[in-house]
Amino acid sequence: MSDSKSFVNFSCQRCLQPLKLDESLNNLGEHTIADLTLQIRRNNETDLDMQSSSLEHYVPPFRMSESGNGANGFMVISDGWETTSVGHQLHVKATLFDCLSNNSDVDHPLCDECTDTLLELMDNQLSITEAEWKDYSDYLKKLEDDKEDLNLEGLEKELEDWKQEQNRLLKDLSALQKEEKAMQDEIDIQEKEKERLEIEQDIYYREYSRYRKELNITEDQMKFYECQLAYSQHQLEKLKKNNVFKASFHITDSGQFGIINNFRLGRLPNAPVDWSEINAAWGQTVLLLSSLARKINFCFQRYRLVPYGNHSYIEVLEDQKMLPLYGSGGFRFLWDTKFDAAMVAFLDCLHQFREQVVKGDTQFFLPYRIDKGKIEDTASPPHSYSIKIQFNSEEHWTQALKYMLTNLKWALTWISSQFSEDKIEDQ
Repeated sequence: MSDSKSFVNFSCQRCLQPLKLDESLNNLGEHTIADLTLQIRRNNETDLDMQSSSLEHYVPPFRMSESGNGANGFMVISDGWETTSVGHQLHVKATLFDCLSNNSDVDHPLCDECTDTLLELMDNQLSITEAEWKDYSDYLKKLEDDKEDLNLEGLEKELEDWKQEQNRLLKDLSALQKEEKAMQDEIDIQEKEKERLEIEQDIYYREYSRYRKELNITEDQMKFYECQLAYSQHQLEKLKKNNVFKASFHITDSGQFGIINNFRLGRLPNAPVDWSEINAAWGQTVLLLSSLARKINFCFQRYRLVPYGNHSYIEVLEDQKMLPLYGSGGFRFLWDTKFDAAMVAFLDCLHQFREQVVKGDTQFFLPYRIDKGKIEDTASPPHSYSIKIQFNSEEHWTQALKYMLTNLKWALTWISSQFSEDKIEDQ
């Protein structure tokens, strides 16, 4: 209602929109109200669940009672003289809507749009019901038409067959029930077995967890050792790539000096090398030639090299005489013929090594020729230098030692190219 003096609106029970009611509802008499409150008897109950469920919103029906002591009552306040008539009109309308709601499956009041929607739903339901009634009617008529053609004897025989089938099925059912009971007994036994197995399973998993923990610890240790092994193998591969001889013996030259492992071999008037350095250089030289000979399984004739640091020497096999490869004192005052004999014997051993290698590899050669205590440069013009100190100058003696170390470097290079590191390690 939109009257400016009315503050109570009726709303649609479906869309909750306020309603403007027709004024004719205000003039309903007591007899009309009494007739509407009578229980409506309906011959056929119509199921309206589909219609009511299709409504988007469900709002409880509007109920209103006159103002009083009721918990849900209200009072219409107006200008004074209209209070009774307005309250009576609202009471009449509320009673009317209550009656409609109580005697139908749809709550009232409804707006025009919702009413049209409800009517459309009811029309659809009516059409569906009429179609179903028509189908049932046609089927009933067909049954009545076919009743005369029914074969009663055949139907009775078929009924008897069905009864026999029923008896057979009942027997089968009884047998299945017995089987079910036996299976239930078996299930009870299996349940007890299940409980026992669950207890054993708990014990097993506790043991499993304990062993799994030990396994994890063991696997961690194994991974640690594997890492250590991988690191060691990596280091081993790096070491394998290194040449043992080249790593142990480094031969270079610096001016007129031949150098082995940072020890100069020789003396010059302007560079008086200390004898301790010369003796150490001779010790490294003896060790190198001895190692090369041992690598090819070669034994020197007449001599045996004895590496002994800065006191290395050569042993004469015939008379067990020792020839020292170390000296002391000044160059001019060193008249020890054994030292000269030891250096000559060393050159002889180097020459024997060369001859042994040539037997297996004819392409091998040394850059400086060795001949009876002398070492010769075959380049043009040729130069020959004695390895002895006596009747020799410091420059020539130092040059002879430099040529000798150069020959040793060539021999070292050949050995490194012919043999793998595995073989070198085996030796």
